[in-house]
Amino acid sequence: MLGRYGMLLILIGLVILMSLLSPTFFTSGNILNIIRQMSVVGIVAIGVTMIIITTGIDLSSGSVIALTSVVVASMSHPGSFPLALALLVGLAIGAGTGLISGTIIAKGRIAPFIVTLGMMTAARGAALLFTGGKPIGNLSDSFKFIGQGSVLGIPMPIIIFFIVALVSYIILNRTKFGKYIYAIGGNEQAAVIAGVNVEKYKILIYGYAGLLSAIAGIILTSRIASGQPTAGMMYELDAIAAAVIGGTSLSGGIGTIGGTVIGALIIGVMNNGLDLLNVSSYWQQILKGVIITVAVFIDSKKNKKK
Repeated sequence: MLGRYGMLLILIGLVILMSLLSPTFFTSGNILNIIRQMSVVGIVAIGVTMIIITTGIDLSSGSVIALTSVVVASMSHPGSFPLALALLVGLAIGAGTGLISGTIIAKGRIAPFIVTLGMMTAARGAALLFTGGKPIGNLSDSFKFIGQGSVLGIPMPIIIFFIVALVSYIILNRTKFGKYIYAIGGNEQAAVIAGVNVEKYKILIYGYAGLLSAIAGIILTSRIASGQPTAGMMYELDAIAAAVIGGTSLSGGIGTIGGTVIGALIIGVMNNGLDLLNVSSYWQQILKGVIITVAVFIDSKKNKKK
């Protein structure tokens, strides 16, 4: 029970604790605000989860968010390009960067840490070069609706986040692609012997993660109504933290979308609650680091027992 529902119990306990410490915490408006705030990181974390399951890592997602942000913002001025075209270009940029990283990792046999670190630097540099280091504003109302609008009282970022989570859950648990992700992470050599085209699926996994980073970048740009070349700073670390806290094993082969969503919610609840309690952001960073370290320590202990 603890192994399966431990993180969910921690989330519930954290919500109860914050509700007792702050009377404004457990209100419908604040709960929606928490989910809306963590939706961007949550979407990125879902893609990162799939990568980590294959024993990979992605450090470029924050920079891909920034590159997507500035390009989409430049195409979303009132009366410029159709909204659909701007969104397609943004999604293509995200998927393209992921496919490039995946190809180098799979074909070149280079460590994912090194490749995605290089992509992180290159994508951030491209975003700064594209804008000259300046933000891009004056976005159309139709574009701003993606991050600022709501349907039946539910903010659009939350709707998009749960659609992404549902689709990713189906991919990971109900498709051949998902089974191959677990197979590659569980034992890559066995997957090769079983006839799995490991190189192909690794490339697709990184491409899908890049696509999700682009979706996150579009939502963030719409929310702040500005394309920022500095957007997404440290988001990759928050995404990795959400995945690890949610039970995704850095050793590969283990991880769930539901666990990652819970991990992202834990981070969101913690950040929001500490803000309401006026705890310094510096202490929040320290606490987040401690939580990540403990989660990795528990994961390594579980792997040794197995």
